[in-house]
Amino acid sequence: MADKQIKEQVKKENVVNNLLTILQVNTSDLHAGGAERVSWQLFEAYRSLGLKSWLAVGKKNSNDPHVLLIPNDAKRNSWARFWRTTGEKITPFIAKTRGAWQLQTLLYGIGEPQRWLNIQRGYEEFNFPGSKHLLDICPDDPHVIHLHNLHGNYFDLRILPELSRQVPLIITLHDTWLLSGHCAYSFDCERWQIGCGLCPNLKSYPAIRRDGTAFNWKRKRDIFHQSRLFIVTPSQWLMNQVEQSILVPAIKNAKVIPNGVDLSVFHPEKKWAMRRELGIQPDVKVLLFVAKSLRSSFKDFQMIYEAIKLVNQIFHQEKLLFIALGEDAPMEQTDQENLRYIPYQKDAFDVARYYQAADIYLHAAYADTFPTTILEALACGTPVIATAVGGIPEQIKSLIALSQYNLRSYPLNDATGILVPPRDVAAMAVAIEMLLTNESIRQQLAENASQDAQTRFSIDKQAAMYLEWYQEVIKIYHFDSTLELSR
Repeated sequence: MADKQIKEQVKKENVVNNLLTILQVNTSDLHAGGAERVSWQLFEAYRSLGLKSWLAVGKKNSNDPHVLLIPNDAKRNSWARFWRTTGEKITPFIAKTRGAWQLQTLLYGIGEPQRWLNIQRGYEEFNFPGSKHLLDICPDDPHVIHLHNLHGNYFDLRILPELSRQVPLIITLHDTWLLSGHCAYSFDCERWQIGCGLCPNLKSYPAIRRDGTAFNWKRKRDIFHQSRLFIVTPSQWLMNQVEQSILVPAIKNAKVIPNGVDLSVFHPEKKWAMRRELGIQPDVKVLLFVAKSLRSSFKDFQMIYEAIKLVNQIFHQEKLLFIALGEDAPMEQTDQENLRYIPYQKDAFDVARYYQAADIYLHAAYADTFPTTILEALACGTPVIATAVGGIPEQIKSLIALSQYNLRSYPLNDATGILVPPRDVAAMAVAIEMLLTNESIRQQLAENASQDAQTRFSIDKQAAMYLEWYQEVIKIYHFDSTLELSR
């Protein structure tokens, strides 16, 4: 009901929005990570409201005519295009032929030797000429351009100064890559505040071959100094990082807008019915973890695995089932029948069934901004036990306080899960045992979770907040432009 009211309010009160043209930009459209899902959901939400909604991507996976492929390869010179086309012919052999990847890299390097040299030096790659043609490929002149992930080998960050003087430019940060010399998450490293260099982890995604982090950091700083940007983060934690970073001189205005999920897909269902569909016994206790890659360096799957082993000492295996959703094959062989590995599911409805069948959702991470999987679990009425890192404490109303992180507890009639310290296997095991052995507490958290998601984390609310802010951004942008012309 709340979502329907929000939609009607947007349609009635924001009459100006009916003329609004929005161009979003992201790495890809479908079947990708959390950032891509966010932009896709907004793209569809805007279109459902009758707005002119476009999405420009570095890699196009859908057939949607309103998804535009950024023409990076088409805009390279003929020499580069020839060697790139030649290199692409090797792609089918990379997985099965030794040395094929190295040969392809060599061919690409022949076509663009300076680009190849920069990669060897550890310089971040900005040579994507199609980025300059964003305004040309969009059939409608956009009132705002809304950028998302700008890493992923498709976008030239150097166009930001010029582009930000042609149209209001909004960037939603989904990680901290824009703030650093190469990494999406800095973990415990704070060198991004002083210029990077002497990088402790060159392999952290997106990896670089040599320590070019000081150069990369300075280049980003110089680009931002010439740009006019409007910044959004999904969590206050990430906004606090932004406010200490090289982005500050570029910021005209900033706002925290939490991500949302599609409540028509992610919502509570009868647990027994979902278990019957998935072939799960009705009397077992089901624990769930979801990630596109269980091996991600940002996730701590081992912590969950070890906590499950501790809990197994209390519960008989036939009464406890742990499902790890997100791998095409098991991470490791195990003779424990109560661990089930499920391949990554592209269909959101298939993913929702696992949340709806689970008793508890587990999430352990070393770093995370505002994980969509937690929002999906809450929306399905599944209590969450998660590590208190990044923006996760802003998603979960914890039943237990963590004084060392200045996180308070919520009363039983408000709490939606339990936060535990990162890397603390014992604390997670205790939290799991607590919820599994207290049916009434677990049920209350489940009810609270779905209600809280409806109130705070719907895609319709997220879209409405963005549309309201677009209007504010447009006013600020044109007011500043008028002032500049009058000087």
